[in-house]
This record gives sequence, structure tokens and C-alpha cells, in this order.
Amino acid sequence: MTIRVLLADDQTLVRASFAMLVESARDLEVVGQAGTGREAVELARSARADLVVMDIRMPDLDGIEATRLIAEDDDLAGVKVLILTTYDTDEHVVEALRAGASGFLVKDTKPAELLDAIRTVAAGESLLSPGPTSRLIARVLRTPDAPDVGAGGPDGLSGRERQVLALVARGLNNTEIAETLGLSPLTAKTHVSRIMGKLGARDRAQLVIVAYESGLVAPGAGSG
Repeated sequence: MTIRVLLADDQTLVRASFAMLVESARDLEVVGQAGTGREAVELARSARADLVVMDIRMPDLDGIEATRLIAEDDDLAGVKVLILTTYDTDEHVVEALRAGASGFLVKDTKPAELLDAIRTVAAGESLLSPGPTSRLIARVLRTPDAPDVGAGGPDGLSGRERQVLALVARGLNNTEIAETLGLSPLTAKTHVSRIMGKLGARDRAQLVIVAYESGLVAPGAGSG
């Protein structure tokens, strides 16, 4: 099955470079390119995209608002958003995650990693760039309007679930969690799903926030 990708960035050269990269993969197809956030929202619908690679800073409508409009549109319920940012400490990334993005990567990510990220997010997994995750979340949690996600916190989780949550907070995907804990990928995925249900979290991005907010994972404990 081919993944239909929409590229949204205000720099023509950047879009062209990403387009060449995406088109080099047999399972990926570029179905549109947007230079503004508003255009990204319109093309997400008309081009029937599966996933939008979205830059945060764009004219007309920034990537955060564009992500929010896509996430809130019932007709675009299946469209995933992968945020790309220039700086790994950009506080706007968390705003984008709250708005409905399924993950983020910094722009200097290696080409193969970007392609893998597109596949991961399109498959329904959230993806957080491991290096900046701890710094970013720790910074956000020092702000007055830090999010309140999961009323019960991790106290109601089993020991294994707390282990899994801590690894999610460090940016590990299901396969990496499975390898770390000696589980099957399916079991790891099941644990993550159950944790999300118990905490009332929308996605893995919110799980990361819960883990740091509760103190289960300390700032600076990330994997890079």
C-alpha cells in the first residue's frame, strides 16, 4: 500500500528536496506541496493525503494552527501530521503535539530516518525525536500553563506499565521497548494502548508529558 504524503514548507527548495527523497521510496508518493498552512489544510483534503509533513513556521497560517484544523476536521480523521522543526528546543513543538500532531523530528534528521518516521506515523504510531524530547518536555513543564493530562497519573499503572511508560517518555518505539524489556512487539503495543486508556491520553506525545509531569522520568533522562 502506497502512503500518500503532502509536504508543507514555505521554502521551495526544502520542499523540492523532501519531494525527491520521498519519491525515491517505492512505498511513498508525494501527492501535493504546500507553501502555507492554509494551503496545507486545503490540499490535505483535495489530494487525499495520508500524512502531512508540516513545518511549524509558515506564512498565512502557521503549522500549529494548520495541524489543529486538520485534527478537528472529521473528514480528515485519518490524516496524520508529522512536524518538522529547525530547533530541537522549539516550545512550539509541544503546542503542535497538543493540536493533534502525531510526532516531530528536527530538520537535520538523516534521510533514511525521515522516511522511517513517515512510515511509522502513517501506521498510527506517534513518534518523538528521542534527543530533544526530554529537554523539550522539561522546559514546557516549567511554564505556568503546563498541560494536565491523565487525572490519575501513573500511580494506577502496574509495574510493567510504568516501565513501558518510562521508555515511551525516552522516545522509544514499540519495537525498541519490546527489545529492552524482552517482550514481543505486539505485547509492547498492547501495553502502550492500555496505558493510554488508563491515563486518558490521546497519543504517545501526551504519555511523554504525563511521565515527566508526574516525575516518573526526570528531565535530562532522555536517550540523547
